[in-house]
Amino acid sequence: MRLISPPERTKEVLETLEDCTGVTNIAFLRGAARQPAGDLIFCDLAREAANTVIGRLEWLRDAGSIAVEQIDLSVSRVAEEAEEEAPGESDDAVVWEALAQRVEGDSRITWAYLAFFAIAVQIAGIGVLMDSPILIVGAMVLGPEFGAVAGICFGLIQRKWGLIGDSAWAIAVGFAGAIAVTFACAFVSRRLGWIDSRMLEINAEVQFIVYPDKWSFIVAILAGAAGVLSITAGKSSALVGVFISVTTIPAAGYAAVAMALSEWQAVGGAAAQLGVNLAGMVISGTATLLIQRTFWPQAGQPAGRTSKSSV
Repeated sequence: MRLISPPERTKEVLETLEDCTGVTNIAFLRGAARQPAGDLIFCDLAREAANTVIGRLEWLRDAGSIAVEQIDLSVSRVAEEAEEEAPGESDDAVVWEALAQRVEGDSRITWAYLAFFAIAVQIAGIGVLMDSPILIVGAMVLGPEFGAVAGICFGLIQRKWGLIGDSAWAIAVGFAGAIAVTFACAFVSRRLGWIDSRMLEINAEVQFIVYPDKWSFIVAILAGAAGVLSITAGKSSALVGVFISVTTIPAAGYAAVAMALSEWQAVGGAAAQLGVNLAGMVISGTATLLIQRTFWPQAGQPAGRTSKSSV
C-alpha cells in the first residue's frame, strides 16, 4: 500500500497502520510527495486486512491518496507473521474497494468493449453456420460480458442503482450492437449466395444453443458463482472456464444469423437461451457476493486464532 498523507495527519496514519493486524514493513518519507503535497508512506499488508485498513483510512480519499498493489513475491519473516495474524485466509478475502473499481470499469461502454463484443458474436455466428464447436468455444472466451454481469450483482448487494443501470445498459448495448453487426454481415453473405437456411438444418453439433432447458439454467447458476469467486479471489485463470460454460455469446451469434436467414423459430430459441444464461448468472453471482459479505472473515479462520488488536 502507498499512502500520501497531509503532514499534520501523518502521525495519525502511522498510528493507525501500527494498530491494525496484518500490517508490517511500514516506511515513512517526510515531504516526499509533490502532487498532492505531503508525506509518503509505504507498508505491506495481508489481503485479509485490506478492508479494515482502507476503511480506517477512508478519509485519505479526499485529503491525500491510497494506492494498493499486489505483491508477487515477499521474502520476509515479518510479512509471513502479519499474514498469519490477520483473520481468515487470503483466498477467501474480498477487497471490496478493489472489486467496486473493477466492476465499474468493466461496465463502461468503450470502443474496445464494443469491438470485442462484435468480434466474439461474429465468430459465434460463423461457428453456427460451419457447425464448429471449436469456433463456438473461441467466441465464448472472447466475450466481455461477464464484467457487466458482475457489476449488476455488486450493485444489487450494495444498492448502487446507478451501477446496476450502467451495467445493464452496457450488456444491452453490447449485445444489440454485436447482433446488428453480425446480422448485417450474414445478410450480405446470404445475398452473395455464401450461406442459406440449410446450413441451420445440418448443424447438429451446435443445436443445443437454441434449445434451452433446466441444464442451461443450472450451468449458468454454477458459472455465475464461479465467476464471482474468480474475480473476488483474484483467480483470473478460473474466469476463462466461466466464459466457456455459458452460452450467451453463441446465443447472440445464432440469433443474428437466424434473423438474416429468416429462421424465426431459431431466433426465439436463441433469445431464450440468452435470457436464461444471463438470469442464472445474475442470481447466483448476487447470492455468492451476499454469502461472502455475510460470512467473511469468519469463513476460513482456523479455530482458536485471535488477532492482536480489536481490528
